[in-house]
Amino acid sequence: MTRLRGGAAAAVVMMVAVAGCKGAVPSAGGGPSGSAVPTAGNGRAVSPLDNPDGTKPGLAPITSSADEAKARSVIGKVATKGRGPKTGYKRSDFGYAWTDSAPGGIPFSHNGCDSRNDLLKRDGEKVRFRAGSDCVVTSMTLHDPYTGKTIEWTKSHATTVQIDHVMPLSYDWQMGASGWTKDKREDIANDPLNLIPVDGPTNGAKSDSGPAAWLPPNKQIRCSYVLRFAQVSLKYGLAVTAADKQMMLKQCGG
Repeated sequence: MTRLRGGAAAAVVMMVAVAGCKGAVPSAGGGPSGSAVPTAGNGRAVSPLDNPDGTKPGLAPITSSADEAKARSVIGKVATKGRGPKTGYKRSDFGYAWTDSAPGGIPFSHNGCDSRNDLLKRDGEKVRFRAGSDCVVTSMTLHDPYTGKTIEWTKSHATTVQIDHVMPLSYDWQMGASGWTKDKREDIANDPLNLIPVDGPTNGAKSDSGPAAWLPPNKQIRCSYVLRFAQVSLKYGLAVTAADKQMMLKQCGG
């Protein structure tokens, strides 16, 4: 879990300006400013099966038995191993949060807007920007997939929404990212496939847990959540623990 920053053109993300996926108590927001644009609403959330690069909004439920079988097929490809030590982990090892200059050609990088704002724009509805900017999000409506509730967010109370790293960075570190180049770590930290704007306190409760220890309170999207976890795992060649994989399969009818 972690914070996000700027976005433009095809995306913008929301989050707290603090490293890691930390919790926060929601507060009432201030007034919006700038221009409003309709973007991703609850009805526009996309299933991970139809969003393999993370550029489309939200995390729609997987409900049919056929789609659950497809999800299990993806999860089944994920390797397992024991979780290594957290020794030496620092958020800064994954680069500046939230950079627009991730080096690996991930979506939304080098578009003139940081990854936090990219994600806010991708998933937000009724997005408003700072006056004179098409990047800095000042207010929006978020249909939070983790809780199922609607959040009216403003930048003046930024921590009510945080950007979750679906596969937490310290988990990545323990499963092999400690041996990566810094460039590869910056990619996974800013890849929209691994990032979802969500309710801040719920994100804090997750901490760096894998699926065996934590799942979203909203049971309708649990299969989608673990599938996204698997998609990140496979893209970056990271294993998960055997307990996590077993829980992931279970959420999709396995």
